[in-house]
Amino acid sequence: MPQFIITLVVTAVSMLVAEILLPGISIDTTLAALIGAFVFGIINAIIRPILVLFTLPFTILTLGLFLLIINAICFSLVGYFTPGFAVDGFFDALFGSIIVSFVSGFLDQFFKKDD
Repeated sequence: MPQFIITLVVTAVSMLVAEILLPGISIDTTLAALIGAFVFGIINAIIRPILVLFTLPFTILTLGLFLLIINAICFSLVGYFTPGFAVDGFFDALFGSIIVSFVSGFLDQFFKKDD
């Protein structure tokens, strides 16, 4: 359970960093960022695998670059389903998902649980 909370907070912080860097992403409160991180986890666990499966030919043809499009779609869905979290356009979603991935990966290095 503590690892889940750490992951949730790291993702929320990553989303707040994306909001600071991109004018097209708007997060009203820290609670909206936490809810957005939770929704992002749900979307990545349920919807993303389905999208990856259906778009596998495009992913193979683009040597995996189409996964960036899928990540942008998932990030846009967070803005759609989360009150107080808005993503203005596709490119904001694309760059926002890239920023969240990099910042989360960086922060995870500090909070990684040694097994």
